[in-house]
Amino acid sequence: MPAQQQGPGPGTVSDVGEFGLIDRVTEAGGTSERVLIGPGDDAAHVRTADGTFVVSTDLLVEGRHFRRDWSTALEIGRKAAAANLSDVNAMGGVATALTVGLGVPADTPSAWVVELAKGFEQEAAVVGAHVVGGDMTASDVVVVAVTVMGDAPRPVRRSGALPGDVVAVAGRLGWSAAGLATLGRGFRSPKAVVDAHRVPTPPYWAGRAAADAGATAMIDVSDGLLADLGHVARASGVVVDLRTSALTIDVPLLTVGEALGLDPLSLVLTGGEDYALAATFSAPTVLPDGWTVVGEVRHVPEGAAPSVLVDGATWEGEPGWRHWR
Repeated sequence: MPAQQQGPGPGTVSDVGEFGLIDRVTEAGGTSERVLIGPGDDAAHVRTADGTFVVSTDLLVEGRHFRRDWSTALEIGRKAAAANLSDVNAMGGVATALTVGLGVPADTPSAWVVELAKGFEQEAAVVGAHVVGGDMTASDVVVVAVTVMGDAPRPVRRSGALPGDVVAVAGRLGWSAAGLATLGRGFRSPKAVVDAHRVPTPPYWAGRAAADAGATAMIDVSDGLLADLGHVARASGVVVDLRTSALTIDVPLLTVGEALGLDPLSLVLTGGEDYALAATFSAPTVLPDGWTVVGEVRHVPEGAAPSVLVDGATWEGEPGWRHWR
């Protein structure tokens, strides 16, 4: 007889998907009066005896998130740090400390690991944070696990968007995806987008400014603007409608689109790893410098589900990155 399937539900992780899997795993977790914000946002918010802090963990795997033949150790360290510093930024906070878990093959040059550490410190220094500890072990490929901690006086969640709010973005969109497509075709130019894929430039100033301005919901764009705003829509129970006329398509994206036969708008809407921010604000709010309105929040029509629309219509195709395809 075939073995019976074990576990709380059917399907592989590919069938369930990243966030479905997270839901299943967290169902088994407990609660605590010290956990002010738990799973489901860019970072958790935890109370301590003398205050509070926000904390988040991220994982980067060689061949999945970076390639050593495409990026130097310094660049990989900076990218890994940026991905995590951005999570605190997306909560309206500023990171203060990181710990790093590192798995590397035995034949990895020690100088490569030192350069990786330098990359972490360089990127963390941009916001005044530091690496304060970690762990190392042997691994078949390079694996980097990062935990970031920081302060957020008014954490901004994904669940606060309200009908009538405006949707705004800060930072670049589509650049990293354009760089990935360029490298994937064996090219090294336009250099600007290749560099953006190797080392993103999150708008670290924008998260705290948005929180201070009263942002109702916020998220960083790690998997794609449509995919990540989808999390905001579902958490808030709303419809997000983007206006393509308000989105900026920079010249390097037009160049890559023409050279590789790609739709530059698709790069902007679905490309991840730029770590821009997307947020919602009440309509009368004067937005901080660097924030641009790109859409609005609406009620969910009767019988419909929360969603993200593009110019009032459903986007045809993948909204962004999926970990298991």
